Amino acid sequence: MDIEHVRSRFIKHFDGSTGSVYASPGRINLIGEHTDYNGGFVFPGAIDKGMIAELKTNGTNKIRAYSIDLKDYVEFGLNEEDAPRTSWAKYIFGVCREIIKRGGNIAGFNTAFAGDVPLGAGMSSSAALESTYAYALNDMFNLGIDKFELAKIGQATEHNYVGVNCGIMDQFASVFGIKGSLIRLDCRSLEYEYYPFDPKGYKLVLLDTLVKHELASSAYNKRRESCENVAKAIGVEFLRDASLEQLKEVKDKVSAEDYMRAEYVIEEVQRVIDVCDALKANDYETVGQKMYETHYGMSKLYQVSCFELDYLNDVAKACGVTGSRVMGGGFGGCTINLVKDELYDAFIEKAKEGYKDKFGKYPKVYDVVISDGARKLA
Repeated sequence: MDIEHVRSRFIKHFDGSTGSVYASPGRINLIGEHTDYNGGFVFPGAIDKGMIAELKTNGTNKIRAYSIDLKDYVEFGLNEEDAPRTSWAKYIFGVCREIIKRGGNIAGFNTAFAGDVPLGAGMSSSAALESTYAYALNDMFNLGIDKFELAKIGQATEHNYVGVNCGIMDQFASVFGIKGSLIRLDCRSLEYEYYPFDPKGYKLVLLDTLVKHELASSAYNKRRESCENVAKAIGVEFLRDASLEQLKEVKDKVSAEDYMRAEYVIEEVQRVIDVCDALKANDYETVGQKMYETHYGMSKLYQVSCFELDYLNDVAKACGVTGSRVMGGGFGGCTINLVKDELYDAFIEKAKEGYKDKFGKYPKVYDVVISDGARKLA
């Protein structure tokens, strides 16, 4: 991400003056998928790709916003009825409104922003945008909002202004990220702990299938329902509190499909804990093994993978990659891979060429490094 690029566009669009520059990252999740709504743990980290925005108060009650990447300009007020129609502007408007609802006093400003989080690859470009503006406005107007509330402002923006009923993980990672650390977030209590992630001799790389299957949202709801059915049968609030022994005891009371879904979730909650222990011991081989187990579970038990993701996972295994799995909700998106440096080039070449032969296009390749969360740059 280039601060000079953003600054030059800001100067060009807003009378030659400069403001303050802020950034927030996208995120990856190393392990812990579909655990959030089951009261379990997730394990995200901020990455070295994100959003940069420049802001300066303009003495009005209007926001004048320019998207550098889309070459699009929008102006809007700060009242509920001033909501912009343009989809990207809704994120900025939503953050402003959520701050105002919490008693924050903000005024009109000029802003330009750009990002290098790949859109639609599951790295949370929207959370990066929300966190950038939440952090920036808090700092500019001396609002004294704590980091947790900044993450919740981003989440509430998604719920109330974008229409996405997301959890807190993406915004949390974007605000709380620390270079060289992953964060174990307890989705029930919202307690969190940092774990060292500095895999010397390894690279972390995402391979984007460029596939998004349409059935994702209805299938997601169905799986959520399965988990709730089994939790109820066992007599716990969340599957996070259930053991495999308890699951076996209710085998006759739930459908075969619900049973499979619950088996995956109960095992996945434990895998996150196992990965935490492995990282403390600097044991990246175990981390990788758990990633493969997650992929198997998501593909065969939770059934949210697809041919393309399974293919890339098979290639990783054949190339001796330490760990590989589908990242995110499934039905397309990326695999996340932990690859030894010496295997990296051969793996990427084989994955790209094989994927092209099989599916007629190259997957996109994104190297990521675990980096800092929301911050002021200039």
